[in-house]
Amino acid sequence: MNFYVGSGMKNCELVTYYAEKLIEKGWHQTYDWVKNVNEDVSIDDMREYAKLEKQGVADADVVVILLPAGRGAHIELGMALALRKKLFLCAQTENEFSLENTVAFYELPSVEKLIGTKEENIAEIIKVTSQTKCKVKEKTR
Repeated sequence: MNFYVGSGMKNCELVTYYAEKLIEKGWHQTYDWVKNVNEDVSIDDMREYAKLEKQGVADADVVVILLPAGRGAHIELGMALALRKKLFLCAQTENEFSLENTVAFYELPSVEKLIGTKEENIAEIIKVTSQTKCKVKEKTR
């Protein structure tokens, strides 16, 4: 299964954790944007990262957005919706989905909202995707 994990930059460690656990299950990460997070970024770097992130979402079968998310992750969420990807929004508390924190797009029926620990959310992603007919792509090595 090809996957992409989006979130805010403050969640880099959590993004890496989700990616590592999914890779351990035999999944393939389409793009790891965390490796580019640093303080010395130019506008040209940002343009290149945007292309890579866009392609990462496009190549994914499953897109996971970890909340709270940043502006870029919400763009990735929109791309995933437009491209009809299997989409999971993961939060540790219900507060992320409260009226004051939610986004209307979180409420679309195609969005799977998960509330739990990182371990519980990962287990649910694996369970749900194994029960559905998500398109599986071969890993490229």
